[in-house]
Formats: sequence, structure tokens, C-alpha cells
Amino acid sequence: MNAKHLIEVAYATPEKQIILACEVDFGTAVRAVIRVSGIEQYFPEIDPEHCDLGVFGKSVADDFELSDGDRIEIYRPLIADPKEVRRQRAAKGLKTGKGGGALNPE
Repeated sequence: MNAKHLIEVAYATPEKQIILACEVDFGTAVRAVIRVSGIEQYFPEIDPEHCDLGVFGKSVADDFELSDGDRIEIYRPLIADPKEVRRQRAAKGLKTGKGGGALNPE
């Protein structure tokens, strides 16, 4: 008898989100679970071979060992680099005298 895991696969866009439950054999690779889940029928833009993945909010490698009850999360590509956005905000703050150590002469 093959032992099975119950794994969830989650993906969300601003418009909709879905969590699918699937039963897979112990040792099934993370990306294989994505393919087995059928989530691509709801979100055809997902590329299971190249998307960023995590389990409960933590990034995982392809060889991550899944446990029963884990939720695989498929991450969308970032629209903007968060470091660059912070740099731009900091630069604006310095120019307007709001933070970053700049003095506000009021």
C-alpha cells in the first residue's frame, strides 16, 4: 500500500484565488504536485516549471520534502523590485525633508 499526503496548492490574483486539495504519494516533488493539481486550468498563465514556490509563506527548493497537510503557494512575478521602490521612497523623503535624517526647518 502506497502512503499518501494530502497537499493543498494555492494561487491568487487580485481578481480571484483558489486552493486545490490533492492526494499524492510520499516523495512527490513540489513541481509535480503543481502539475497534478490541475491549477493551470484555472490560471493558464502559470508555468509550473519556472514559477516561484513556497510552503506556508516560505520559499522552497524543488527538492523540498513535503509533509501531510502542507500548502504549496505559487507566487506571481513581482511587478516592481521592492528594493528599488524603497530607494525611490527614501529619495523622495530626503527631498521633502520627511525622514532619512533630513532636517525639517519648521
